[in-house]
Amino acid sequence: MNKKTLPRAIRPDADAAAAAKPAAAAAAPLEAQPAPSGADTKDRRARAIAVIKRLSLWSGAAGLIPVPFVDLAAVGGVQVEMLRRISKIYDVPFSKNIGKALISGAIGSMVPASSGIGAASLIKGVPGLGTAISAITMPALSVGASYAIGMAFIQHFESGGTLLDFEPPDYKEFLKADPDRGQPPAKQATA
Repeated sequence: MNKKTLPRAIRPDADAAAAAKPAAAAAAPLEAQPAPSGADTKDRRARAIAVIKRLSLWSGAAGLIPVPFVDLAAVGGVQVEMLRRISKIYDVPFSKNIGKALISGAIGSMVPASSGIGAASLIKGVPGLGTAISAITMPALSVGASYAIGMAFIQHFESGGTLLDFEPPDYKEFLKADPDRGQPPAKQATA
């Protein structure tokens, strides 16, 4: 008779092994992470900016969705994915719930841009002219907002911040101080 083995999670000896792991981890001293070298920091920043540029364009594409408020959900989803990828590049633990809350807070702190995005989405409900107007404005606003949010998170992670200590109003001044950092890729190329 061929006996099947139980999965590790429910084996009787798995409880003892699982209990031993946290005790061993607690006994081991915490080692400080070495600070990234200058080349590593530049490489991280270059990879993160590439992610921001790519996903900012995807958020612009999501802004083309012709259904009001569905486009906002799609843009928000792309921004959460962008935050997840930037967090991974900078070795910052990511939680989807915290990510959603931070993206909402960051967009809320950029009131003119966020109200413009909401208005562009709402205009899609007007047949004909509304769809045409929002087809132009919504992608542009989505790309700009996503790019600005991504650059603010790069600055935050490079200064040693985590998702738990991010304060969106603090980065409003960062984008005002250096306007080129807050511009989407298309505007930077022409400036």
